Amino acid sequence: MDQFTLNLIFVGGSFLLYIAIAIWARAASTSEFYAAGRSVHPVTNGMAIAADWMSAASFISMAGLIAFVGYGNSAYLMGWTGGYVLLAMLLAPYLRKFGRFTVPDFIGDRYYSRTARLVAVASLLMISITYVIGQMTGAGVAFSRFLEVDTNTGLLIASAVVFVYAVLGGMKGITYTQVAQYIVLIIAYTIPAVFISLQLTDNPIPQLGLFSTHTDSGMPLLARLDQILVDLGFNDYTGLHDSTLNMTLFTLSLMVGTAGLPHVIIRFFTVPKVSDARRSAGWALVFIALLYTVAPAVGAMARLNILTTIYPEGTQAPSLTYEARPDWMRTWEQTGLLKFEDKNGDGMIQSYNESSTEFATVATERGWQGNEMVTFNQDILVLANPEIAGLPGWVIALIAAGGLAAALSTAAGLLLAISSAVSHDLIKSTFKPDISEKGELLAARVSMAFAIVVATWLGMNPPGFAAQTVAFAFGLAASSLFPAIMMGIFSRKMNSSGAVVGMLAGLISTSVYLFTYKGWFFIPGTNMLADTPENWLFGISPLAFGAVGAVINFVAAYITMKMTAPVPEHIQHLVEDIRVPRGAGAATAHH
Repeated sequence: MDQFTLNLIFVGGSFLLYIAIAIWARAASTSEFYAAGRSVHPVTNGMAIAADWMSAASFISMAGLIAFVGYGNSAYLMGWTGGYVLLAMLLAPYLRKFGRFTVPDFIGDRYYSRTARLVAVASLLMISITYVIGQMTGAGVAFSRFLEVDTNTGLLIASAVVFVYAVLGGMKGITYTQVAQYIVLIIAYTIPAVFISLQLTDNPIPQLGLFSTHTDSGMPLLARLDQILVDLGFNDYTGLHDSTLNMTLFTLSLMVGTAGLPHVIIRFFTVPKVSDARRSAGWALVFIALLYTVAPAVGAMARLNILTTIYPEGTQAPSLTYEARPDWMRTWEQTGLLKFEDKNGDGMIQSYNESSTEFATVATERGWQGNEMVTFNQDILVLANPEIAGLPGWVIALIAAGGLAAALSTAAGLLLAISSAVSHDLIKSTFKPDISEKGELLAARVSMAFAIVVATWLGMNPPGFAAQTVAFAFGLAASSLFPAIMMGIFSRKMNSSGAVVGMLAGLISTSVYLFTYKGWFFIPGTNMLADTPENWLFGISPLAFGAVGAVINFVAAYITMKMTAPVPEHIQHLVEDIRVPRGAGAATAHH
């Protein structure tokens, strides 16, 4: 059976499963559409959270980022995992106890302010739309390769599939679809990693294989990778080559951004009790760890495989000829995500760091006139991994299904957060309180359909790789929603004026900083400064600015609070009730 047919069977079969689940779990009420009727078991919810969490950025892009940078990009792993612990310990149980459907719902009620609710909705929309661009980009990359269409066509197919099961099923349908998607993506990620670890190190456990001996060279695998990279003028893989300030701020930005992500927070509203919110978080960490501990091994082993494919006899010997390039290179070239250019006309592929001044002399002596792998999209690395390692066709088809499951599961969660913000927080709670439940449900579905159209259009012109685009969303969440939620739970004295000014200060400062380097609303060509270290304010990368935005938010909120009217007495009691470990819903008795 040819590879294309296998891909169709695995991808098509998984899609049929998702749509069947959506039809079975069709939302019949707003409670089911927004919070799955608050009836989801903690283990089921933990698995759904993990699928929601492990997006195209985690599945498709994160290993690619680690592979091409090395240790420096482990900040993605540390920040995302640390942020999840922060969310589970500090926010999730209290938000569940408050007994609302959405994050703007909490902020609007806690800060007794329509303005606070509207600012929270604006923040949520910016965060979620930015985040969903990354998912759509990842889905487009996966579809373009495995269904052998161009990236934009792949993006349109992905949008159509999400439209069917997200609009139909709401949170109830999405929850059970995400359980299926988690199972697909974790199997798809782990099986190739096991095969590749066995090939390179004779160790079937990738987490251990990363620190094992590379069988062909007899050296530790990471030492061998370092040696090859340095031989080709690149930085060594295991060293830190970014500034410590940037790495620290970026990790912090990802941590507090994680804890402020609305599409993850709303998952904790779906369980029956407050204690179930904590248990959900514990299970989610277990399910997330299964993938996150494998990712560094996948990145390192893939980079080593690529380099040894191009230099089969070692870096001092002649490289691979273009005509002898393996099938996986030919296949990915057709997508436009991998490109070669024979700059010196010798018919061979030279891949090296042409910007390295130290290596320039060596390259000239060998007759090289530039790096000939002119395009290698980092997002293709995990998807290409089974082909690079020569694994069976069914494994390639499985990873196609897994990559799409990762992108679509998170896209669905984000679209639900967007639609609930529009239908519940804008229409129901602000502009038309007397709307019927049927009318609200229709508004939720229409707003989700509109969100899919916007996300698809933006996904065709993404501002960066999937994981980079997602990192911008984390910066926006860190600087806007996280401080407001934290102060709303742990400070009786934080008033509505402080919360509104803080959210606006954090959101605007971070947005302007991002747009300065990445283009206004990420539209290509509208940036005011080139995204290079010499242009950054105090050397702070746009990716790392979320932590600074969070500090601006806290400071602005505190100063404003001191200058404005105190919090009403009943709201102070409400905040105390949220933190008392009693049953869900008790905190809402003051309304």
